[in-house]
Amino acid sequence: MTVRLGLSTPIVVQVPGVASPWEATAGPEELTRIASAADELGFDHLTCSDHVGVPASAAGVRGATYWDPLATLSYLAARTTRIRLATSVLVLGYHHPLALAKSYGTLDRLSGGRVVLGVGVGSLAEEFALLGAAWEDRGARADAALTRLRRAWGRRDVEDFVLEPHATATTVPIWVGGRTRRSLRRALSLGTGWVPFGLPADAIAHLLASVTVPDGFDVVLSPGVPLDPHGNAEDALRRLDALRVAGATHLTCTVRASDAAHYCDQLAALRDLVDRNLL
Repeated sequence: MTVRLGLSTPIVVQVPGVASPWEATAGPEELTRIASAADELGFDHLTCSDHVGVPASAAGVRGATYWDPLATLSYLAARTTRIRLATSVLVLGYHHPLALAKSYGTLDRLSGGRVVLGVGVGSLAEEFALLGAAWEDRGARADAALTRLRRAWGRRDVEDFVLEPHATATTVPIWVGGRTRRSLRRALSLGTGWVPFGLPADAIAHLLASVTVPDGFDVVLSPGVPLDPHGNAEDALRRLDALRVAGATHLTCTVRASDAAHYCDQLAALRDLVDRNLL
């Protein structure tokens, strides 16, 4: 099975143990260089996450740096030509579904139809409280919001309102995040793909084997710890192949690097490694 290679964008999300030290002082110049390199190398997508604020008590584990996804992906849309722009993930409870249809539909129009909506239920009660969002029944609320978002996407006339501009098509890739059987069921019923996190490959394979996965359904997996394709290609290939065997159709990766230039070199090495061994 062919897998597509994506980029878990550095700099814009800095999780302890994943981000490299140079990312703390990097800015738009380095970000543009890396995104442009991934675009030119034929990577399928790049990502950006959705957190307004992380509780100080959780920052040591989750990290504290999360660039705004709409602003960041809009910036990168203007500096790339082909690579898809994926939210990973938007917390549905933080946003009105029609506002998402308008804002990300505008981004889809500006980027020539390159938006991928990664969405999730959310897991930070403190952030829900910060934003005045309802924590209780957030799963059911997320399902309702996702249903409403799908109905509005790419349409001008929605619920007796005009949303203009709107996305380039009435369908959009929707990758549902989560690590439970319920998140997989949500992905199968309301999305076009599943983005599990924090699960080993064998657990992912077990969950996928328990359901009927339709043709064309995306399974977007990540090795988690950054890869070092130059320094340890064998380890990188072993970890990526385990995810492929587990059912991955897309591999969202990050690499270990000493600076932006080294990061781009590592992306080229990773592209070559995947092309020679996994495609």
